[in-house]
Amino acid sequence: MSENAAANTASVRATVRQARRPIAAIPVLELLLLALFAVLPLLLPDYLTIFATRVLILSLLALSFDLVWGYAGILSFGQALFYGSAGYVVALLARDLDITSIFIVLPAALLVGLVLSFLMACFLMLGRFPPSAMFIALGTLTGSYAADRLARGWYYLGGQNGIPSIPEMTLGSFEFDQGPIFYYLALVTLILVYLLCRFLVRSQFGLALAGIREQETRIAFFGYRVQTIKTIVFTVAGAIAGLAGGLYTFHEGFVWPNMVGVILSTQIVLYALFGGVGTLIGPVIGVIAIESASYALSDSFQQVWPIILGGVLLVVILLRPTGLISLIVSPEDRVGSFGRGGHAKRRRG
Repeated sequence: MSENAAANTASVRATVRQARRPIAAIPVLELLLLALFAVLPLLLPDYLTIFATRVLILSLLALSFDLVWGYAGILSFGQALFYGSAGYVVALLARDLDITSIFIVLPAALLVGLVLSFLMACFLMLGRFPPSAMFIALGTLTGSYAADRLARGWYYLGGQNGIPSIPEMTLGSFEFDQGPIFYYLALVTLILVYLLCRFLVRSQFGLALAGIREQETRIAFFGYRVQTIKTIVFTVAGAIAGLAGGLYTFHEGFVWPNMVGVILSTQIVLYALFGGVGTLIGPVIGVIAIESASYALSDSFQQVWPIILGGVLLVVILLRPTGLISLIVSPEDRVGSFGRGGHAKRRRG
C-alpha cells in the first residue's frame, strides 16, 4: 500500500514539474510569424505586398549569415558576394539565353552560391594552419569588395547601371509577376529553408557546430575535423544566399553592383545583430524590424532617416547585445538544451 502511495506521489510531483515548465518561446514565435505571413497579402495593398516579398527574400539572406556566425562562429562578410553573383548569373541566363524557367534559374542560383562559397571556404579555411576569425572576416570582405569593383567596371555586366529589364520567371507559360503569387513563392521557399536550417542545427552536426563556436580547440582535441565542418556549413550558407539572390533578381527585375558589395554584406550583419544571432528566427525579426523602420522613416524623414535609423540600431545593440529576441527568449532557449534536460533527469534518478 505504501509503495502505491509513494508511486502516486512521485507521479503527481512529476506532473506538477511538467506543468510549471515554461513554454519554449521560439516555437511560439515561429508559429505566430508563420500565421502572420500566411495572411499578410490578404490584408495589404499590392505595393506593400511587394515590399513584404522583399523582406522574405532578405530573410533568407539573413538566415544564411546566422548559420555561419550564430552557430559556427564564422564572421563572414561574403554573403552578399554569393547572393549578388547568383543574381548576376540568372540575369545573364534570362537576358542572353532567354532561360527563365523556375526549374533552371533557381537551381542555377543555388549552385552558383554553393560553388563560390565552397571555393572561398577552401581558400580561407582548408590551409595548413587553422585561420583566425579576423582572417576569414577580412578575406570574405575583400572578396565582396573585389566583386563589387568587377561588376562596376565590366561593361558586359552593365557597369554601374547593372542589368535592367530582366524577364519574369516562368513555370511553363505561367509568369511569376510581382504580387501575391511571388510572395507565396518566397514564403514557401523561406519556410523550407528555415526547416532545413532548424533540422541542421538540432542534429548531431549542429551540436558539433555549437561546440566549435564555444570551444574550437577542445572540439579539435576530441578528433573532429573542425575546418571541414566549417567548410560544410559555410558552403550550405552560401547556397542559401545564392537562392535568395536568384529570387531577388526576378522579383525586382534587375541586378546592380550593390548586390555583391560591402554595404549589403554589412547590412546582413546588422539584421542578425539587431534581431539576435544563434536563433534563426532572430535574423528574420531583424530584417522585418529594420526594413519596416527604413520604409517608414524614409517616407516621413526623407533627408535624415539614415541617421535616425543608425541611432536606433546603435541604442538597441548597446542595450540589448543579444538582440531584440532577448526580450522574450531566455539564454537557454537561444543556446538550445541539446538533451541536457534528459541527462539531468537521469542524474537525479
